[in-house]
Amino acid sequence: MGPSRSAATTNRRCTFRIAYSFPSLYDVRVATKPSSVDPSSLLESLAEFRFELRKFLHFSEAAAVAAGLQPQQHQLLLQVAGARAGTLVTIAYAAKRLKLRHNSVVELVNRSVREGLLLRVQDADDLRQVLLQITPKGKKELRRLSIDHARELTVLAPKLALDLQRISAYTSANVDDC
Repeated sequence: MGPSRSAATTNRRCTFRIAYSFPSLYDVRVATKPSSVDPSSLLESLAEFRFELRKFLHFSEAAAVAAGLQPQQHQLLLQVAGARAGTLVTIAYAAKRLKLRHNSVVELVNRSVREGLLLRVQDADDLRQVLLQITPKGKKELRRLSIDHARELTVLAPKLALDLQRISAYTSANVDDC
């Protein structure tokens, strides 16, 4: 099931609408009922899921580089801007979220501050803490990348969901084997 295109002509202008057709949860469940306890079906689903994830990660890295950022800088901006309300966004927080060492995040933050993407701000409640904030320039870069990422995920989502459902269905059918 892929995207289907439909065209409509109005006043000599041609506009295109892209209509995506996503499988319903019923379709996914019916298509993923395991017919046997075949471990190769699990391996195939895991391999496909991993492949789709790698495609997205490759896309993400390439998009960041094309925008003039290092992929980890993009991820840092996303974690700073996307932190839940009330979260103290510190270097330690960013290191935990990015699964990087503290000193690596310090260098990443330094580069991002030099490029005008982030600010370091002293916490008003605890003067020992330094908080990270995204700048308007950082928001602009992140917004543009996020739109591209949302589009890519919209394309990949049906395949990822189908693979996850197949993995889940296999696991449910083979729960006694664990």
